[in-house]
Amino acid sequence: MLPAYLEKLHSEQLITSDEYAALKQQHQQPVSLFTDLHVLLYAGILLLSTGFSIVIYKNIDNIGHGILVSIIALLCIACFVYCFKKSPGFSPLKQVSANTISSYILLLGCLLMLTLAAYLQFQYTLFGNHWGLAVFVPMTVLFLSAYYFDHVGVLSLAITNLAAWAGLTVTPLNILNSNDFSDPHLFFTGIVLGAGLFTLAYASAKNNFKAHFSYTYRNFSIHLSYISLLASMFHYDNIYLLWFLCISVLTAFICRFTLNIQSFYFFITAILYCYIAACYVLYNLVFSLNDEAGFYLYIIWFIVSAIALIRVFIHYNKIIKKNAHVQQ
Repeated sequence: MLPAYLEKLHSEQLITSDEYAALKQQHQQPVSLFTDLHVLLYAGILLLSTGFSIVIYKNIDNIGHGILVSIIALLCIACFVYCFKKSPGFSPLKQVSANTISSYILLLGCLLMLTLAAYLQFQYTLFGNHWGLAVFVPMTVLFLSAYYFDHVGVLSLAITNLAAWAGLTVTPLNILNSNDFSDPHLFFTGIVLGAGLFTLAYASAKNNFKAHFSYTYRNFSIHLSYISLLASMFHYDNIYLLWFLCISVLTAFICRFTLNIQSFYFFITAILYCYIAACYVLYNLVFSLNDEAGFYLYIIWFIVSAIALIRVFIHYNKIIKKNAHVQQ
């Protein structure tokens, strides 16, 4: 259908011969479905584990606790046994598994392991009142699995559990009993954890020990640090300028760092978080004057700042491309 349409356009001289040849060649090239299939497989694993949990929740009285625990444990063990058999073994370098399905089986096994740990704690209080321990044990298994099987997805689960464990360790009663996530201790915990994850990313890259994990560590670190700093600025509104200074210093550091690693994504992330903080600061400064002109000034700020952000992104992208070309 498309080749005939291209020929018609070419015969009517609506496109040149060069354009016709380029479009025809592009049409003949195969389309990669690698990313699409991976997304569907990961979505399938998540839907399967979610559906399994829903079945357990709705039929817990009919099936029985012992049978449910046995089924989850057997499925989890089967997943890990399969992955151990197919795994080439541990290596500090990045591994390319010949068996693609094993990575999805590992993800399913880890999700089942988390379901099993939560089920045992909720139903049988396996760890007693030590909720931090109930998160720490699965977290350890996730980190070991991520490094042994070289799985970035499992590493993300492990980091998420690390953040949960740190939060439970600092304020377990506020979170579990009153669902209070505004405790200032959580903000400082997030800042410290963000700095720790960034240090892990730096160490991984420098020592070439699972260096490809550094991106995941750095991604969690930057988001967690900025969210914690913004939450602190909103909470301690009497010293919000001090927190804005901390955000500005962090942004300057990350922008300088992104030049070394040639990452446009982290640059955009840092600038957007800093932009949110700047909008909050301007909001407090303008509306504290109780002047009607302040509202219009705030509208003008959004227009001017949006244009400035676009220009900064374009300029910085050119700098990164230029540096990448020089390094090559």
